[in-house]
Amino acid sequence: MTSSVRVRFAPSPTGYFHIGGARTALFNWLYAKHTQGTFVLRIEDTDTERNTKESLNSLLSNLRWLGLDWDEGPDVGGPYGPYFQSERNEVYQRYLEQLRQAGCVYEKEGAIWLKVSGATQTLDDLIHGPVQRLEEKDFVIYRSNGTPVFHFVNVVDDIDMHITHVIRGEDHLSNTNKHLELYRAFGVTPPKFAHIPLILKTSGPGKMSKRDSGSLVEEYRQKYFLPEGIINYLSLLGWSPKNDREIMPIAEIIAAFDLKDVNNTNARFDEKKLMFINAEHVKNLSPEAFYQQGVIVLKETGHENAIHDTNRLKAIFAIVQEKLRSFEELPHFIEYFFDESYPFEPEAFKKIEKYQPKQRLLELKEKLSALTNFSEENIEACIHTLSETNQIPTGHYIHPLRFAVSGRSVGPSLYHMLPILGQSTVLARIQRCLDTQLS
Repeated sequence: MTSSVRVRFAPSPTGYFHIGGARTALFNWLYAKHTQGTFVLRIEDTDTERNTKESLNSLLSNLRWLGLDWDEGPDVGGPYGPYFQSERNEVYQRYLEQLRQAGCVYEKEGAIWLKVSGATQTLDDLIHGPVQRLEEKDFVIYRSNGTPVFHFVNVVDDIDMHITHVIRGEDHLSNTNKHLELYRAFGVTPPKFAHIPLILKTSGPGKMSKRDSGSLVEEYRQKYFLPEGIINYLSLLGWSPKNDREIMPIAEIIAAFDLKDVNNTNARFDEKKLMFINAEHVKNLSPEAFYQQGVIVLKETGHENAIHDTNRLKAIFAIVQEKLRSFEELPHFIEYFFDESYPFEPEAFKKIEKYQPKQRLLELKEKLSALTNFSEENIEACIHTLSETNQIPTGHYIHPLRFAVSGRSVGPSLYHMLPILGQSTVLARIQRCLDTQLS
């Protein structure tokens, strides 16, 4: 059952989609979902000099990618359209006429000004509590060139679209003086306001801007972050769930989210924490969901050769899933499974020099070649036997062997990856390492 709650996200398509805008959209979307209300997307595109079609497409595409579907707005429609401000001139003229009829405006030098009451007004903000606002001077609502100003169209659209809750950034609190005067002039009870805390730069003072590293949603999409990981992280920028949980599926966030739990202190952006939360969501994917996303990434990054053997690829994914922080790492992380000319990393070689790697690999080659069943259990037993026989830790065999078959010092469980590579491939790779690195 739909409730009477109606919220809106009203961006301007003047650049790439910013993390701050995404968090504002998310809080509106979450509140609409939590209350079974309506989420309206309204495009404030009256700045014809800065608005671009590319920015609009980026905005809509990234909202959809994040899963922030709107109930009314572009491509969806609804009872209170149009949902582009550039198409709402008739609406604005109608509301302007109301103010004229009520004697609330006057013309001066070709512009139309609103007469203010000059009275202090109290805004009962849902996050900041009672806030006293005062607009002392009359202000322009229509420019001399015949175009309406932001404050006028913003309030008119919220009235006309029956918006019940205005959830926006704290930096808009200063606009509220003028908005309350406009509501007074129209004789309309203002919606409930909730000014959410700002997102601060990772380091240093000031609000995060589009110029700061990690500030654009598109960056994370290109790096193959999971939308649910970004949603989870952004929800925690200013909101604290009662159970203090951090890793949550979207359905759980919707159920828990409420404006009364939003903080009134600014939140600092932490890209490392975003990466951690994204990694947890990668680990929590079902094997099938991981496979589907993994195949997309491999195709888009030119690794089609890796996807021909479905069963083998699924086996590889099963042992690397818990190691990844994002899907951006996947192609590099698994490329040696498909390439016999993989490079040997110099830093990895330095780490095995202390283990007498040539001797260890010769011993391993002899024992592994004798196995009739190249299983995880038999490989592990073989290494343990060598360790006990020669009275040295298993790591003296494991680390050189990993280096020999992958060229690296880290990766998935060695006992799991060797059977996937296969006995003949492992033995050939050991010999290659002996010939090229340890001769």
